Amino acid sequence: MPDLPVIGITCYVEPARYTVWETPAALLPYDYVEQVARAGGQPVILPPIGDPAATVDRLDGLILAGGGDIDPARYGEPPHPATGYIRDFRDDAEFALVAAALDRGLPLLGICRGMQVLNVALGGTLCQHLPDTAGHTGHAPAPGRYGRLPVRLTPGSRLAKIYDGACGGETLPESAHYHHQAIDVLGEGLAVTARAEDGVIEAVELDGHPFCLAVQWHPEVGEDNRLFAALVEAARPPVEFASPC
Repeated sequence: MPDLPVIGITCYVEPARYTVWETPAALLPYDYVEQVARAGGQPVILPPIGDPAATVDRLDGLILAGGGDIDPARYGEPPHPATGYIRDFRDDAEFALVAAALDRGLPLLGICRGMQVLNVALGGTLCQHLPDTAGHTGHAPAPGRYGRLPVRLTPGSRLAKIYDGACGGETLPESAHYHHQAIDVLGEGLAVTARAEDGVIEAVELDGHPFCLAVQWHPEVGEDNRLFAALVEAARPPVEFASPC
């Protein structure tokens, strides 16, 4: 049986309760792990400690998972009153990890916060509180509750090809959203590949990279596995055939 592509997934470090314990934990919603496994990859969780960037040469692909807000000082802005859950140690680890992954050309998928990390790493900025600009709370309607908003894919983009016409059109009708921030100024080399109906950027891809996509919604929630399958396929090493002799 061939080796499974090893897909690293970044994670949270937060207080957690389980069985009889209440303690800080490195944790990740299990949906990420299940989606990678369903797609034929071997998930490996990467906690933000030590030097996660040094693991890049041992990985076949990388997922930057969701989480709290990035410190706005990284893109030269003061914090908005609604900006929160900043974890400097996670920012440090993930920005170093992105730099190493891009330098190597490692297949990369950013999800929610992961898209924001990619954008800021490439010199972009963020809108710190969408209700101020979009005029509604549909992208994060309540704590712990996903918004269900359609996203329009850019025809001809890698993302649109992955979703194969999005069930007959170029729109994903009910994507799961949970974000109060989004891209403002686009990072260098990124192209917009999806928007919400209100104009909010919902996906980007990096020009000239073998596979570098990021989405603002949460594809790990639900049954559609195509985005994870595309990452795992891009992460598979090329098949080597023995020379007949």
